Amino acid sequence: MVRVFTFLFVLLFHLLYGQEDEKLKIEGEILIQRNDELVIVRAQAYNGEQFYVDELNYNLVAVKNASGNFSKNNQTSDFSLQPEEEKKLSELRINLGKDDELRTYLFIKHKGKLLHRDTLFLIPTKKTAIVNEENFLIKGIVVDESITRIGRDYHDWFYKEYLVSGKKYPFIIKIIEKPAIGRNSVIHIEVEGKKIHEFFARPEEEYLKTNVVYAMRKLRNFNQNRKTAFSKL
Repeated sequence: MVRVFTFLFVLLFHLLYGQEDEKLKIEGEILIQRNDELVIVRAQAYNGEQFYVDELNYNLVAVKNASGNFSKNNQTSDFSLQPEEEKKLSELRINLGKDDELRTYLFIKHKGKLLHRDTLFLIPTKKTAIVNEENFLIKGIVVDESITRIGRDYHDWFYKEYLVSGKKYPFIIKIIEKPAIGRNSVIHIEVEGKKIHEFFARPEEEYLKTNVVYAMRKLRNFNQNRKTAFSKL
């Protein structure tokens, strides 16, 4: 009996909110070709849908570490895809010594919402030095995993406040929304697998903005504690 109730609840929630939970089947991939000290980094995307998709944006980031000297190459642009089209987005040519390290990241967004992320690293097998992730400059990423209009509204208010604050934390922030009792849902902010703020979703604008303020405050505390922990390593 309990299993039937749970199934009916999940099915009802999906029928109520399923339309907003669907994601476009857009995938991105990083391909690397190496010829001696020349590395060619290619970013490509594939549209798994049966319809045309526009308002897409990609951001390809390559960070080279040469004996502690970091350099970054970043390319970003808008693009579109025909049904089932595979498209080359960008190509980087990088000189890489045998002891150098290369980390590449590809982010694909649709209307500002992250759809897909790919990473590919070239790290010398004998390298044992500790790398300071602050130098990689992969910052300011907010992932939207909301499932209702209320969740999307909260994400929009949160992201606007994040941009205005000028902060770009060196970790990915996830806004996750999950079903709760009845037709309610719960929204929580997650960083590195840790839940730092949680609240029940409600449509009032002031309520959502207040929870944005709470989340920003807890993010600052989390980042400060994180810096302290890394400084002791």
